[in-house]
Amino acid sequence: QVQLVESGGGLVQAGGSLRLSCAASGRTFSSRPMGWFRQAPGKAREFVAHISVTGGSTSYADSVKGRFTISRHNAKNTVYLQMNSLKPEDTAVYYCAARLNGDYYAVTSYDYWGQGTQVTVSS
Repeated sequence: QVQLVESGGGLVQAGGSLRLSCAASGRTFSSRPMGWFRQAPGKAREFVAHISVTGGSTSYADSVKGRFTISRHNAKNTVYLQMNSLKPEDTAVYYCAARLNGDYYAVTSYDYWGQGTQVTVSS
């Protein structure tokens, strides 16, 4: 079992930055690749970023590449998402998730999800 709790969301002006954290409980965290997804009102949940078990490999959606950075600290059971140069279109609820198998960009590849944290970017 893995429980995930996101934090760090909020309201920020366009061009600003936020750092999201996802704290995990359970001994399996360090053996799981992790991902961040987001969901805007009326839209499907979409992939944002993925990180391997060791943190040595990361992947990003084209829409956030060069602006967002995913990282993890296994000793602290935490995964982060540093978001810079935020745009109004980044407004969404952001979720972290633990990947079980399958494609890293697919929602169905993840079996544990946090409750989400709201990010709102004003223009």
